[in-house]
Amino acid sequence: MRYLSLFLSLFLVATAAQAERIKDIADIEGVRGNALIGYGIVVGLNGTGDSSNASPFTISSITAMLERFGINVRPDIKKMKPKNIAAVMVTADLPPFARPGQKLDITVSSMGDSKSLRGGTLLITPILGGDGLVYAVGQGGVTVGGFAVGGDAGNVVKNHPTVGKIPSGARVEKAAPRGLEVGQEKITIMLRSPDFTTVRRMQQVINKQLGKGMAKALDSGTIEVWNPHGDAIELIANLEQMQLTTDRPAIVVIDERTGTIVMGQGVTIETVAVSHGNISINVVENQDVSQPFAFSRGQTAITNATDIQVQEDEAQLVVLPRQVTLSSLVSALNAVGASPSDLIAVLQAIKAAGALHAELKVM
Repeated sequence: MRYLSLFLSLFLVATAAQAERIKDIADIEGVRGNALIGYGIVVGLNGTGDSSNASPFTISSITAMLERFGINVRPDIKKMKPKNIAAVMVTADLPPFARPGQKLDITVSSMGDSKSLRGGTLLITPILGGDGLVYAVGQGGVTVGGFAVGGDAGNVVKNHPTVGKIPSGARVEKAAPRGLEVGQEKITIMLRSPDFTTVRRMQQVINKQLGKGMAKALDSGTIEVWNPHGDAIELIANLEQMQLTTDRPAIVVIDERTGTIVMGQGVTIETVAVSHGNISINVVENQDVSQPFAFSRGQTAITNATDIQVQEDEAQLVVLPRQVTLSSLVSALNAVGASPSDLIAVLQAIKAAGALHAELKVM
């Protein structure tokens, strides 16, 4: 029997549990970014912009823009062919506590049938928040990490030329909403991955360093911390550096489309026997020429010959003993000898048998 690697696409981390900072596993309520979005026009393209037929909104945008400059093009609007112009959506993230004058990176994405934004310039574009207010204004040269060239018989595209970035391309015009005040009574900490064991440990660590009763867990993902000195900045800075050992559930993630399998460190199995056999099928098409004998009045013909070979390797019954570490579990499963697609079926069968102590997530 041929042995294949069981974990061709498996990335494992089998290290001992170590302390993590609160800063790395939790967020502070009121300290958050805000998504921004805007609609703009990119000009200066080298014939790779929108077409008038597929992107009529580009024509409307150009017409409205020129009218603001006192230029009336409506009588000739049907003649316009904006090959050097593209309509785009502009997106950015407004960081917490952003102040007017601060610069932001923005992303520019084509809306129409533009082939590439390479070499274009975004015209002044208001960028709005979810409340409809303008928080930033963007403008500048678009940087694209790719290109698209072509002719009548074919074309070549590298990377994604219809999306680009403008580093520091927007300037904040309105301050970000404030969700945190220095003198507020309490600070709320929110775990990114809620867990009752982790939140209890965090409560214990905070109370040990700041004093009994300073922190109280409200649920599996939220802790309130008193701010007795009225200095939220100092308190948050101290909280972020506190360390604790986190506790996470055992999870096995399977992506059947790519054959990727990722296991968490806490995955273990009970004693179980696994039988696995490989079946390989080989189909070969051959063409033969049938040549008749001389003076037989026959005709030369081409015939097809199909050769099908089916081979089933002898199955092996492997006993996987109860494991307590990820590395020993991997060693035991490797003894089965299967491809990633076979491993998915094996893990699902072990889970169905109740021998896999982990949550199985299929993407």
